[in-house]
Amino acid sequence: MGRWEEYQIWVQKNGRWEMVSAFSDFELASAVARNYSSRMRLIHATYEGNKIVGQDVLVEMGATREG
Repeated sequence: MGRWEEYQIWVQKNGRWEMVSAFSDFELASAVARNYSSRMRLIHATYEGNKIVGQDVLVEMGATREG
């Protein structure tokens, strides 16, 4: 089993996080992520075979104000 990485875009909908896309290239993932106006996260995920072994939130944007 090989080790591989991808960049994922997650969007918060109705209080739950959902992955909406994944890319092997950071530049492409970053460019697509900039187009989201809702709350989103850009995540770097590392897999070994088909199991996730690491996940880092690189950017979280669009947090709503409470108050």
